[in-house]
Amino acid sequence: MPATDALLILCNVPDATCAHTIAQTLVERRLAACVNILAPCQSVYRWQGKVETASEVPLLIKSTAERYAELESALRSLHPYEVPEIIALPIAAGLPAYLAWLVQETA
Repeated sequence: MPATDALLILCNVPDATCAHTIAQTLVERRLAACVNILAPCQSVYRWQGKVETASEVPLLIKSTAERYAELESALRSLHPYEVPEIIALPIAAGLPAYLAWLVQETA
């Protein structure tokens, strides 16, 4: 698999319960090979004309370009935010065995 077919998707969620639900669902549906649930962080952002601050839990989701549309749809349906952060970045390079595993687990 060319490394550019592998994606790292970033998504912040409001709490650990939501993070675990989303991670479990994405992996069970083979939309993601792996989801890392990181420690809570503080986010500062503008929403509807007002500066907001919130505690959020970042997710690092590993998937493929082929699975992205379905993964995005699932994330939007599972996510409680009106406009969730969903950002996909191409993986330019990586351990070939890991990238092969990623493809296998999302097939």
